[in-house]
Amino acid sequence: METTLILLKPDCLKQGHCGDVIGRFEKAGFKIRGCKMIALSKPILREHYAHVADKPFYPDIESFMQSSPVIALALAAEGAVETVRKMLGPTDSRKAEPGTIRGDFGSDMMINVVHASDSIENAKVELARFFVNGELFDW
Repeated sequence: METTLILLKPDCLKQGHCGDVIGRFEKAGFKIRGCKMIALSKPILREHYAHVADKPFYPDIESFMQSSPVIALALAAEGAVETVRKMLGPTDSRKAEPGTIRGDFGSDMMINVVHASDSIENAKVELARFFVNGELFDW
């Protein structure tokens, strides 16, 4: 059983798609191990997006991700990371097929509804970034 991180981004919250997105994961057999709404600080964002923090578009990401709280979810299932990525579709929502989460609710490369861990290793790092000891549950 793998656990992966999902962040429901500001566009997801503002457009009222949280229930639809979470429902899709639950219908696919995922268990919610952790869930919380948080406002992302600049240090957390810089750490989370370290791979692009030196790019000219990073300030736009930071501004967007601070435009509302996000919902952090820890979802568990067999093959969670790969299954979530398939359910989401490509990062650029304009290239995502209808029926995928980004294809149905996203707009572009940044306004794409959800962040998801891209590997088991990154899921572990990201889960530790957003959830502290005692906030993930096995049931």
